[in-house]
Amino acid sequence: MKYYKVTFTIETDEGSLQCARDVLSAMAGEAGFESFEDSDNGVVGYVQQELFDRNAIDELAANFPLPHTTISFQTSEAEYKDWNEEWEKGGFDPIVVEGCCVIHDGRHLPEDMLDGDVTTTIEIDARQAFGTGTHATTQMMVRALAGLRPVGLRVLDCGTGTGILSIAALKFGASEAVGYDIDEWSVDNARHNAVINRVDARFTSLQGDASVLDGIEGTFDVVMANINRNILLADMASFERKMSAGGRLLLSGFYTADTPLLTDKAQSLGLSLTDSWQNEDWACLAFTKKG
Repeated sequence: MKYYKVTFTIETDEGSLQCARDVLSAMAGEAGFESFEDSDNGVVGYVQQELFDRNAIDELAANFPLPHTTISFQTSEAEYKDWNEEWEKGGFDPIVVEGCCVIHDGRHLPEDMLDGDVTTTIEIDARQAFGTGTHATTQMMVRALAGLRPVGLRVLDCGTGTGILSIAALKFGASEAVGYDIDEWSVDNARHNAVINRVDARFTSLQGDASVLDGIEGTFDVVMANINRNILLADMASFERKMSAGGRLLLSGFYTADTPLLTDKAQSLGLSLTDSWQNEDWACLAFTKKG
């Protein structure tokens, strides 16, 4: 399988480089990029040649959401190698989500991190960086899910990625989780991670965008989406239609500066803001549908 190597150069305010790297990686991941590595002044991303969308990357660079930030990039053919294998060699160190769970890969076992307050473990096969729990938005979503105590609830995971949020919900007691993602690899990887966490009997992973919701029967007690702002705004009405009366909507993947925009959209759909969290510049919001 052949890949392109895309070298992104970021020009931004002092102190904002890492934040810009995180946003760029998240947005490029949604455009099909599979892995990333930091460079001195930006990010290097890798994407299958057949999935590379030059127009999407041009738009990303032209409309990057951070102020005072300019993105440029150069594309070259990557040296042939198995990039999933390269990422798996390193994996990631276990991540403790305070008072909630430990997220780890198969090479880094977390027994010494478990205590009376943290007894749940989530194993993620580390084939791409975004979706392993290292990002602030993922950690906030996991913590919000734990706070909901979804015992016996039906959960919808929009943009499931590695399946980490569905797996967390099921380990916290949800009766069923349905996830979907536009990327075929993510759909397969989410299924794989459900198997290694022994929750696959209660998990369904579908390929597609929000239009797949039209084919899913029934409503959900919890709907969650850790995606970028523009997709959240475009798909929120579809999320609301799949929420049960009194259901909860958990959103993250955006900056605190975007909170008013997303709150206004949710309220226009009859949803009420019930909680919010912040980690550095990232935000997470919880809404409730009127019963």
